[in-house]
Amino acid sequence: MRTGVARGSRLRLAFALAALGLLLLASGARAAGPEVVLLPTTGIVDDGMASYVAGGISQAESDGAAAVIIELDTPGGSLTSTQDIVTAILQSKVPIIVWVAPAGGYAASAGTFITLSSNIALMAPGTRIGAASPVGSQGEDITGTEGTKVMNDAIAYITEIATIRHRNVTWAVSAVQDAKSSPATEAAATGVVDGEASTIDDVLAFANGKTVSTASGDVTLNLAGATTVERDMNPFLAFIRLLSDPTIAFLLFSAGSIGLLAELWSPNFVTGILGAIVIILSLIGLGALPLNVGGLLLIVLAMVMFGLELTVTSHGLLGFGGVVCLALGSSALFNGPVDPFGPVVSVAQPVIITVVVTWAAFMALVVVAAVRSRRWPAPAMAGSPAAVPPGSLGVVRKPLEPSGSVYAGGEEWSARSADSQPIPRGQPVRVIAREGLTLVVEPDASSSS
Repeated sequence: MRTGVARGSRLRLAFALAALGLLLLASGARAAGPEVVLLPTTGIVDDGMASYVAGGISQAESDGAAAVIIELDTPGGSLTSTQDIVTAILQSKVPIIVWVAPAGGYAASAGTFITLSSNIALMAPGTRIGAASPVGSQGEDITGTEGTKVMNDAIAYITEIATIRHRNVTWAVSAVQDAKSSPATEAAATGVVDGEASTIDDVLAFANGKTVSTASGDVTLNLAGATTVERDMNPFLAFIRLLSDPTIAFLLFSAGSIGLLAELWSPNFVTGILGAIVIILSLIGLGALPLNVGGLLLIVLAMVMFGLELTVTSHGLLGFGGVVCLALGSSALFNGPVDPFGPVVSVAQPVIITVVVTWAAFMALVVVAAVRSRRWPAPAMAGSPAAVPPGSLGVVRKPLEPSGSVYAGGEEWSARSADSQPIPRGQPVRVIAREGLTLVVEPDASSSS
């Protein structure tokens, strides 16, 4: 009997070990498959994006990834940051695939340089690429010697990139020189990019088996059964990039100013501290943008006028001036791109209209309330003669001999007896007249009865 039990235990143990071995083999097979790193890259090309892409490529090299896919959707950005990204791609030991996606996205201006520098360039249907001409601070053409220098440098740069990656050099030059832009179908047909891909699986299928040139030599991509690992931007860097959005920076500055105004109106430290923190965050974002100091000063002046409107009788003039300064300052808060390939930077018009209208409505309510309050009779306050009209009752504090003091109307008053007779301390009295700030009183007959 014991022998049968022992034999059953050994069988169960053998089955368990076999199952464990199969799991280990399966996991080992999965681990042995190629790994592809996906870097979702959206928004303006700036220092944050450059750090994210360069760091992702470096980490992929360290991890031995088979390839890096940069999912790109950008309107353009800083030329310096673009050069950093292009340099990281050209010097990468891991094959770099740039996939312009999702549908409706684009690789405009600086994004064109990034896409052309990749080992394999693909575009999702409905995307476009190009419009890489350098522009001035307001989006206008750069003229004169400076314009010629910038244009020639950009043409030389994109020509070299297209030549290295064996792409359509003529189209690349026209994208800079003539602001040419092409949809995905045209770009794929003319050799600007290598093809179209709707999904990540399509990207992997297209790239599989292709031989590309990297910094470590030619590499044949073996992406069959590859596992895609998405690596997002770290939260801190993403937060800093969020602050650099012009609309968000403007809203933060406005909200912080409201907190400081609330602190001045009703001191409590909380709104003041929170307002100061929010303004500091907005300044971090504004520092990364082409800020127009004049526009910022107009907004500051507007907030000062709003604060004064709450305390100074101006019949709405300060509030109206503040609304005008706010509208002008928010519209002129940014100069436009300081970089020839940067997109035009501005606060969203709907946000400007909403903020200005809200402040105008609030100032109108303040003015209406102030006008109505002036029509109301002023309440009698302690210490004013109206607080102790004739007939008021009081109590003698300092004996009236015949002058002394009484407590009436919630305050102590100088007083004298009406008939010059002494009235002792604690005697209830009635006010019968007032001589300036001195009350004329007589003993209260009702209290003595």
